[in-house]
Amino acid sequence: MKKQILFIALTLLLTLRSYSQIAFEKGYVITENNQKTDCLIENMDWKNNPKDFRYRLSEDSPIINADTKTIKEFRVTGQKKFIRSTVNIDRSSKDLQTMTTEKKPIFHLETLFLQVLMEGNASLYLYDDSTIRRFFYKVNNSEVKQLVYKTYLVSDDNDNTKNYTDQIAKNNYFREQLYLDLKCDNIQQNEYETLTYTKNALMRILAKYNKCTNSEFVDLEVKEKKDLFNLTVRPRYNNSSLTMENTIFEGLDYDFGGKSSFSLGLEAEFILPFNKNRWAIFIEPTYQYYKGEQTIASSDVVGGTLTGKVDYKSIELPIGIRRYFFINENVKLFANGAFIVDFSNNSKATVTRKDGSELNKLDVKSSVNFGFGLGCKFMDKFSAEVRFQTPRRLLADNTNWSSSYQTTSLIVGYSFF
Repeated sequence: MKKQILFIALTLLLTLRSYSQIAFEKGYVITENNQKTDCLIENMDWKNNPKDFRYRLSEDSPIINADTKTIKEFRVTGQKKFIRSTVNIDRSSKDLQTMTTEKKPIFHLETLFLQVLMEGNASLYLYDDSTIRRFFYKVNNSEVKQLVYKTYLVSDDNDNTKNYTDQIAKNNYFREQLYLDLKCDNIQQNEYETLTYTKNALMRILAKYNKCTNSEFVDLEVKEKKDLFNLTVRPRYNNSSLTMENTIFEGLDYDFGGKSSFSLGLEAEFILPFNKNRWAIFIEPTYQYYKGEQTIASSDVVGGTLTGKVDYKSIELPIGIRRYFFINENVKLFANGAFIVDFSNNSKATVTRKDGSELNKLDVKSSVNFGFGLGCKFMDKFSAEVRFQTPRRLLADNTNWSSSYQTTSLIVGYSFF
């Protein structure tokens, strides 16, 4: 059975590698000569602003690599819109270890793809590369400028009791920028004074300005509703093996062999809201058990034999990350890895003489291990997975014994939420 499970896993892996491409979807590009061309863009559902992307003119045409040198603007239909802009950007760090003591922004001239959040008399843009997050704006036909917000360190030579958090100051110059450039009777001064450097707050005040100036404006923030949570019941067939070895007495080794069992898990999966729902984190409490017995010859005890018995029951708690690969609307493959914490319950391991008297009573306390799986999901309801676990110790508190417990599982699932 274990060979069959391995064969299924290899088949899934080969299929995953063959069909794991991201779909090309309808959109447009504007090239260097201001020509707008309808095309198919490889939709990465970008969490961070892209440096480049790929598109093709038709289903059968070759793939074209594009970046800021060749494209002024692009958009996947109904998704995020990006424009090329040469801007002064401050890349000062917000991390305490690398934060500067300079209050003023340190600008560098760069050509970037900015995400368009709003277009109107006042337009708002976003740049996010996972290390920094900066907002930019433009009023009428002016140049695109960064809204300045910066954290920096200040020192106080007279106060040695201050914490690091007390030494962080903020440059909120973006409030003054908007106050000077977005003059409107309907916006009170205190609205600028309390403004936060967040997407929702900035979009609200720019929308208010556009309405105040009777400007037609377009909110381009994508508010797509996504199914971001799945609850799945996951019964499984397990093939498990266990070995125990005494590190002091030679020959006191047990190999309880492969045992088959059925167990049940309940998985909570949280889909991450970017990259077209291709990433998820999950947690899956699972009940499992293993029973084994072996008798070995031993000249060190009366009766000449020693019997090892294990009755192991636990709740496994895998916490992991999953990557989906979409084949079509109804089928997707996935690969995942998990850190597994195990909680044994009423488990015991013993070594007894031939007459039944106890030689060793061992405390069962399992260590952490890892699990890796390959699977597929159908119609967002039904799933199947092959999962391999790295060995884990069951006798972690017994210094004279080593042990290795390993499981391979064939898991099926039904998502009811």
